[in-house]
Amino acid sequence: MPKAHTMYKVDKSGKVTPNKRACPRCEKGTFMAEHFNRYACGRCGYSEFKRKE
Repeated sequence: MPKAHTMYKVDKSGKVTPNKRACPRCEKGTFMAEHFNRYACGRCGYSEFKRKE
């Protein structure tokens, strides 16, 4: 299980932002894994493919 201090980033003004992409289908706090060609949710199976630019 990842530690909470590695999942979020706090800037100098105190704003907290997540480091990983959140799953659009699942509830808050469910993050997607980053693979070399896609993002995938381990909970619901949702995938987004990265674009080659």
